[in-house]
Amino acid sequence: MFNDTIIKAARGEKTDYTPVWFMRQVGRSQPEYNKVKEKYSLMEITHQPELTAYLTATPVENYNVDAAVLYKDIVSPLAPIGIDVEIKAGVGPVIHNPIRHISDVEKLGELDPYKDLDYVYKTIEILTKEKLNVPLIGFCGAPFTVASYMIEGGPTKNYHKTKSMMYNQPDTWFRLMEKLAEMSIRYLRAQVESGAGLIQIFDSWGGALNKADYAHYLAPYMNQIIDSIRDMGVPVIVFGIGASHLIPEWNKLDMDVMGLDWRTSISEAREMGVAKALQGNLDPALLLADWEVIEQRAKEILDQGGNDGHIFNLGHGVFPEVEPETLKRLTTFVHEYSKGK
Repeated sequence: MFNDTIIKAARGEKTDYTPVWFMRQVGRSQPEYNKVKEKYSLMEITHQPELTAYLTATPVENYNVDAAVLYKDIVSPLAPIGIDVEIKAGVGPVIHNPIRHISDVEKLGELDPYKDLDYVYKTIEILTKEKLNVPLIGFCGAPFTVASYMIEGGPTKNYHKTKSMMYNQPDTWFRLMEKLAEMSIRYLRAQVESGAGLIQIFDSWGGALNKADYAHYLAPYMNQIIDSIRDMGVPVIVFGIGASHLIPEWNKLDMDVMGLDWRTSISEAREMGVAKALQGNLDPALLLADWEVIEQRAKEILDQGGNDGHIFNLGHGVFPEVEPETLKRLTTFVHEYSKGK
């Protein structure tokens, strides 16, 4: 039996219980993952469809979550368009040819998804045709988030180079946004064509912008990406960190589901006029607390979320110190406590 509860929740429909998945449910908190990582790097794993499918499906089997999320990195489509990117352990994406001028942007190629990233789509087909009885979540990085890596040369805490380009080289900025939006559209459409049942756009670092700058420099391209897959009939989730101040701007986007971090409660988002489905938003740090604390905080979120447009998740990703048994117990609790709400 195929479990489509998360699809119904994403569309704001009444569900029998609140569906659950966890960002980074595939990762270093899993013994199966750590065993594979002893032999292969992230990039080496993602280039092996059978292995990637195994890791992607394992949390569904172990935790009984209501969706799988494809194991890959948001910078996966950058190498094919001409970006020299490396995933450094303990650091993240490192770009060896950062974008500095419009000439650098014009050198970028176009993504040919099935040719350039055939291993991604083979993985999706294995998962959706052979392994999963729940929907698969595909994803991409939002243009600002991806651009920040490309411009800064890697992770940053201040986005000074990124914002400097926005303000001082608007032609370069908007051309880069056009390129990244087109790349994302090709990337996501191929994921859906291959079998992905939902899409999440990781607007991870968009919270670094104020509302006015977000509306001017990024929102048009977010809408372009979302609108481009509307005809495919899959729900779209947008998620970011430290973006509570952007909720009014996000609410204008044509997303189906707004993902909240732990700083804003479900009730607060509703009070701000958000009628879309909501995803979230247990503080991941709580997963190291005593079970009684976890249960109480989860109850509060579930009482606010109800069963008509709420997907339970964390306010960010699972981190390595979390015990797999805690995730399994939390999933069971969410399912049982939310039944009949």
